[in-house]
Amino acid sequence: MGRGKIEIKRIENTTNRQVTFCKRRNGLLKKAYELSILCDAEVALIVFSSRGRLYEYANSSIKSTIERYKKTCAGNSNTNSIIETNAHYYQQEATKLRQQIQILQNSNRHLMGDSIESLSVKELKQLENRLERGLTRIRSKKHEMLLAEIEYMQKREIELQREHTFLRTKIADIENEDQNQQNLIPVPEYDQIQTYDSRNYFHNVNMMQEGGPSYSHPDHTALHLG
Repeated sequence: MGRGKIEIKRIENTTNRQVTFCKRRNGLLKKAYELSILCDAEVALIVFSSRGRLYEYANSSIKSTIERYKKTCAGNSNTNSIIETNAHYYQQEATKLRQQIQILQNSNRHLMGDSIESLSVKELKQLENRLERGLTRIRSKKHEMLLAEIEYMQKREIELQREHTFLRTKIADIENEDQNQQNLIPVPEYDQIQTYDSRNYFHNVNMMQEGGPSYSHPDHTALHLG
């Protein structure tokens, strides 16, 4: 039969309590040793009996392990303290930012002419001065931009005039070149070709009809007309 479960509570019998302590203490020390060997863990075990006797186990050193434990706990404590301090700081900053946002929103509404019923005469005067300064800066910027645009247009006009002059010169050069090429083309000798004259034609015809001179060709017999 298997071992029965033991109720976890204080053993009233002194002898039984001492026997159980010895058995479980040895088992606990054995488990600590196995844990340090198998898992390469730093283990420190301290046990005080009911009579005040000390039992301990450490694979390194009890004191060094305790110092390491203290540093770790102090580091965790400091980390928690830093986190709390940062959280408090960020909460304060968030509150300040919300207040600044609210002030800016109210100021923008006042500049637009909204929610000014609650403003005093002094506050209205300050608002008026702000608007006048703003209008002055706007007009100055507008004037500056207009001057820059006028200057750009003037420069552009000069460039266009230069381009127009260049194109006219180029066109004139092309026309002169075409004229020179036409002058180089040879002209046929029109003097060797007999010019046709209608008056001479009708005069010769009348002479033929009146029995005038006949046309003769050096290789053919003379033909007499009329």
